[in-house]
Amino acid sequence: MTGVAHLVRLAAEPLIRWDWIGDHLDEIKARGLEHLQLTVLTLVIGFAISFPLALLAHRHRQIYAPLTWVTGILYTIPSLALFVALLPITGLSITTALIGLVSYTLLIFIRNTVAGLDGVPEDAKEAARGMGYTPRQILWRVEVPLAMPVIVAGVRIAAVTTVGLVTITALIGLGGFGHFILRGLREFFSTLTLLGAVLSVALAVAADAALLGVEWWLTPWARTRRTDRATQSQRRPTKETMG
Repeated sequence: MTGVAHLVRLAAEPLIRWDWIGDHLDEIKARGLEHLQLTVLTLVIGFAISFPLALLAHRHRQIYAPLTWVTGILYTIPSLALFVALLPITGLSITTALIGLVSYTLLIFIRNTVAGLDGVPEDAKEAARGMGYTPRQILWRVEVPLAMPVIVAGVRIAAVTTVGLVTITALIGLGGFGHFILRGLREFFSTLTLLGAVLSVALAVAADAALLGVEWWLTPWARTRRTDRATQSQRRPTKETMG
């Protein structure tokens, strides 16, 4: 009877208890900052490791396959299994979370950076050489800027992926909004579960939009090109105006 009564009580409760949310805004803010901190640290560390490796793989193509093979293996390891394997070494700490989270960003960053550099037109590099640019100047003044849209696209993918993976670190005492999801499942409290899920999705969308704005700011030539194409399409005569 106790189990039946418990189920009846759960069915009688509203799906979302707004009064509970209003009383726990400070906790929600703290978990949000934790989620954001883990995400930003993961992306910064992952990019700092991946970018030099991608530049090296772009210059020395023979290391690209082994590099993507190793990072590909790391990417395919289930996150829960990886965290459990790290526990005896680093314990229930932010280090455990970051090692696991960073390892999932490496393949994305390396592939997109190399793909962006490979996509730089050869005539742009030839023009730079004709102007007397050194290989280092060509890399930083021509190749990296022109590859920026593809590189930022990789950062966007990694950011959205990381926001989702951070929730899993709730199993080791972290997790940001994932803490609410885990606690809600344990206590059969739908408000917590929905709150954690909705806020995680909202953070992923916000991160993607913010990085899209960064790409827009870093590539002014792309904005000019899009504006020129739009102007040309508006000026292009149609059958009605010609007839």
